[in-house]
Amino acid sequence: MFDGRSFACNADGNMIGPTSLYQDGQFDFQFDRKQGFSALGWQADGDEVLLDAVYQTLVRGTRDYLHKNGFRKAILGLSGGIDSALTLAVAADALGAENVEAIMMPSRHTSQLSLNLAAEQAQRMGVKYQSISIAPSLDTLNESLQPAFEGQAEDVTEENMQARLRAVILMALSNKTGAMLLTTGNKSELAVGYCTIYGDMCGGYAPIKDCAKLLVYQLSEYRNQISPVIPEGVISRPPTAELSPGQLDQDSLPPYAVLDEVISRYVEQDQSIDEIVADGHDRDMVERLARLVRINEYKRRQSAPGVRITERAFGRDRRYPITNGWQY
Repeated sequence: MFDGRSFACNADGNMIGPTSLYQDGQFDFQFDRKQGFSALGWQADGDEVLLDAVYQTLVRGTRDYLHKNGFRKAILGLSGGIDSALTLAVAADALGAENVEAIMMPSRHTSQLSLNLAAEQAQRMGVKYQSISIAPSLDTLNESLQPAFEGQAEDVTEENMQARLRAVILMALSNKTGAMLLTTGNKSELAVGYCTIYGDMCGGYAPIKDCAKLLVYQLSEYRNQISPVIPEGVISRPPTAELSPGQLDQDSLPPYAVLDEVISRYVEQDQSIDEIVADGHDRDMVERLARLVRINEYKRRQSAPGVRITERAFGRDRRYPITNGWQY
């Protein structure tokens, strides 16, 4: 993204009259030999707030990508969780609420809280909303696979089946309506492969792809300062994919405060495992996360493009091979 924040400098080298971030416009400056530059009709807005800059980047990046590729509408899966909530807010701000549709796709593991929160956010934002259950399709698929799965316990296979059934529904609606399907994954889960290829990774664009999980929370709280479109229950609830009974993200991942720091050091700052451990992190945990980053490059290669907001996003910024025998 190019921010477009043009400016002028006076004879002393001081910046005056910066223009708006990510906004098109014409700005007039008048030059006086004695007084120097002065801005016409411009008022300073103070120091740029980082969260505002990041959020405007996501909005402008999403709008430009869709519009420049001939799309005026977007569709996404709304789960009642924080990632899809922020993605919906970005999409509505970028395209207009009337051009965005949110789909809740409950299964037998979906809580009533998730159903309530998703419906509430859709109502607050004024987007089109519908609920399409995957339970009947999942029952049919399980029945078809039962002979092949005979004697084997449920595992991640059944979780991935749910994600992929949701992808089928969303892609069908995208094809039928001509709306771009937006994926809702964040950088933290993409780093360690906590996402389902051909499932929740399906889509044409990923607005928050370069946003770590904690930044997703910060951006959600920031957006609510503009207008309270994301229910507080979405922000305060423990993160969960709801693909199995009582599932929480931190059952299989470290706390996001730890995860995000390690990912930032390892991926964005190129720190070694020894350097990260030297700052007080558990070695086994760091080695496990580093391994997950390495072995999930194949997923990231097949992920949708998204807005780049950090100094090192996955993709061209971090060119690692999909498969290699290197360990540390």
